[in-house]
Amino acid sequence: MSTKINRRNWLKSSLMAASSLTLAPNLAWSSSTKKAYGSVIWEIEHPSYYRDSAPALKAKLNANENPYGPSESVKRAINEAISVGNRYGHSDAAVLIDMIAEKEGVTPDHIMLGPGSTDLLEKTAISRFMKGGNIVSADPSYMSLINTAQAIGADWKAVPLTEDYAHDLPAMETAVDSKTQLVYICNPNNPTGSLTEPNALRDFCSKVSEKAPVFVDEAYLEFLDDPEANSMVDLVAKGKDVIVARTFSKIHSMAGLRIGYVVATPERIKSITDMVRSTMGLCVTSIKGALASMADGDFCAECKTLNTAARNYVCTELDQMGYKYIPSYTNFVIFPLHKDTLEEDFMKSMTDNGVGVRLYSFNDEPWCRVSIGTMPEMELFTNVFKRVTA
Repeated sequence: MSTKINRRNWLKSSLMAASSLTLAPNLAWSSSTKKAYGSVIWEIEHPSYYRDSAPALKAKLNANENPYGPSESVKRAINEAISVGNRYGHSDAAVLIDMIAEKEGVTPDHIMLGPGSTDLLEKTAISRFMKGGNIVSADPSYMSLINTAQAIGADWKAVPLTEDYAHDLPAMETAVDSKTQLVYICNPNNPTGSLTEPNALRDFCSKVSEKAPVFVDEAYLEFLDDPEANSMVDLVAKGKDVIVARTFSKIHSMAGLRIGYVVATPERIKSITDMVRSTMGLCVTSIKGALASMADGDFCAECKTLNTAARNYVCTELDQMGYKYIPSYTNFVIFPLHKDTLEEDFMKSMTDNGVGVRLYSFNDEPWCRVSIGTMPEMELFTNVFKRVTA
């Protein structure tokens, strides 16, 4: 299927709402261009009113965070862990690895921990691209691994998504050559929220992993109705050279606590840990929190139910307003604004009304990505959005 996505125009600008800058003023927008999604992408210098007089956000919907946690059991575990903060958490990490291995149906030597899945993406890039080569991925997709690979000398072979925003698996397979060091799949995909059919993806991973390792980023997997059926982790158990990443940042609501893991063959794990440290980068508080969260299935199930209800509400409201969003399987929704929308005016108005969102440019048209918060936050978003775009 041919694509209508122009990767050189996807996300030409990415304008974030004020809250992240208010919390971290040293990370304010630079006047220089900065590569993000696609080949010709810029972060635009942030207007001074975002830095100097940004109002407090009533609905922070710009970072795909889970608004409901951490769970009470995680909070208790973290509070108790503070008293052993003078000790390294290696033994607790071993317990967590055992728990994850049992859950994923593999032995512990198939598991590597890290401070969030992004850290593991970047460590994998370091282990694969020190001698160059190329990485094959969809475009647009999550760029952390790709950016790190390019920074140390890799070439990016970007394959546009299909018309329905799935990974173009046949085109990606064709793009793999003798210099390909890694294939990257984000499913469900960020920033589109779209899903690639699992059986086709499983066949792709099984076949292509005979030529190059395939990294499948499943950060948003638990928001699906049947996450196990959509996961590629069973291929690892079969000995395929597939790397599967998971995070505690999303459904577990631990984004600020920074912990995640990958599942891969012991040989692939060793190829990474021979170059970089694993559990040494983890806080004992985060490890204890992850242990508690894995034992608290009810909290994650409730988060999924609440997220689905709030996402359905937003989609219904967008339908009624005539906005065509990309069907989402995640905790965010992205949709095009009207062509005549002025990006700076839109962002300032949303922020001034206490709502933080992300704004992108796609095919020279402005697109809004809104993360899914609580139902009151989503009601505030729709009410403000209607006033701002009236």
